[in-house]
Amino acid sequence: MSLRIALASRPAAPPRVQTRGEEIANAASHALACALPVLAWPLLSEAARRQSGTLGVLSVAVFCLTMVLQFVASAVFHALPPGRAKLWARSVDHAAIYVFIAGSSTPFTLGAMPGTAGVATCLLVWSLALWGASLKLRRRLTNRRLSTGLYVLLGWGALLAAWPGLQLLDSSALLWLAAGGAAYLVGTAFFVFDSSLRFGHFVWHLFVMAGSGCHLCAALGLG
Repeated sequence: MSLRIALASRPAAPPRVQTRGEEIANAASHALACALPVLAWPLLSEAARRQSGTLGVLSVAVFCLTMVLQFVASAVFHALPPGRAKLWARSVDHAAIYVFIAGSSTPFTLGAMPGTAGVATCLLVWSLALWGASLKLRRRLTNRRLSTGLYVLLGWGALLAAWPGLQLLDSSALLWLAAGGAAYLVGTAFFVFDSSLRFGHFVWHLFVMAGSGCHLCAALGLG
């Protein structure tokens, strides 16, 4: 069986349709979360400029922009009424998660790792993320639990790949990084089982916001 067929076959049961109240909470949470990267961007840019110069500033821009993209895509998806537009927005939302994972690792690879090693590691993570995003946009990855598993694998794989860059962090920044990873991991349970848990998806959003905030704090440690 080809990879394409394996990924698309036997999709998991579709998620429960969220109530209007749940969707309002879902949309509002990530709309408000857009303020996180916007407020942190100037501080991160200054820290990156001192530590890594132009590449550091560029990596911070990628990090913040992909975070904004993820939160905007999520907010738009949840704000739309049921219909074809919402189905398409859902694919964009899920694809944006892969892009955001790659963006989150960029300050710790391109911005922090020396020489070609940082560039190569960054390109590898981004290649995998764009592959996953393309599968989502083309609706070739329909099994929800498999898709979630790939999110987790890419996230932790990117963390391991960025290890040389992470060694530049002080102990407090490493704790922020670990706390962010834990928030994403715990929140994933609410994402997977939100069909049986009222406002479970909203709780997932709160964990994503917490994880994002922690990783913004960790990136400040690169300065």
